Amino acid sequence: MEIRQLLSYTFFQHALLAALLMAISCGIIGTYLVTRRMVFISGGITHASFGGIGLGYFAGFPPLAGAALVAVLAALGSENLTRRKVLRNDSIIAILWSMGMAIGIIFIYLSPGYAPDLMSYLFGSILTVSASDLYLMGILAVVVSLVFIFFYRSILYVAFDEEFARSRGIPVMLINYAIIILVALTIVLSIRTAGIILVLAVLTIPQNIINLYSKRFRVIMFGSILVGLAASLSGLAISYFLNIPSGATIIFTLALFYLVARLIKVLTFGK
Repeated sequence: MEIRQLLSYTFFQHALLAALLMAISCGIIGTYLVTRRMVFISGGITHASFGGIGLGYFAGFPPLAGAALVAVLAALGSENLTRRKVLRNDSIIAILWSMGMAIGIIFIYLSPGYAPDLMSYLFGSILTVSASDLYLMGILAVVVSLVFIFFYRSILYVAFDEEFARSRGIPVMLINYAIIILVALTIVLSIRTAGIILVLAVLTIPQNIINLYSKRFRVIMFGSILVGLAASLSGLAISYFLNIPSGATIIFTLALFYLVARLIKVLTFGK
């Protein structure tokens, strides 16, 4: 099939746009997560959202709406428990991770009728992204971009040194809670494209690729968007022509990008 013919299909156009929007949101949010060393907290939020998907199927409302609700609550809860030092980070992650998956499975089992196809939620299916999904992803990408544009310096201070940020009169807690909500929403709206199990890689691998060559927050952020988009488009094309799962192919492509980037750095700089 010719590329021109493929691009004429609506589902493929949706997939390309989804790849772009996911790259923007995940590139920006992922840079913050990697800088703050919050990657595994986001993993707990990701898997907790599966409980919301199960709840959505059981109660009869859109599964992603349930995932968004649970993800936001899990994000705010984990941030609050971490701040108050009620539990250690690893314990919070384990509880969110296991409880979310368990609750999701229970509710899906209890739902009347046929069990839904969970593969698209666990591993993603970018070729099935709908117009409504794109609309929500577009709003999120705009909101995330505007937040980081207008509050870039404050977010930068908080990401690297909260005490210094407080000394400058920056509302650290407000920024932390606002960003963690954006993290939760970014995770949920990336489930359709990358899947619950694989979305963590989209939030971290591009950032680590750019971080091999630069330590600047702004460079990592923009570079991650470009790398994420390149890997998404490459993985999408490969998955389509080889007829293999798109989400897993995108992540595998990202992993290959990282290995190549690492090899280039070793050969060039010797480390």
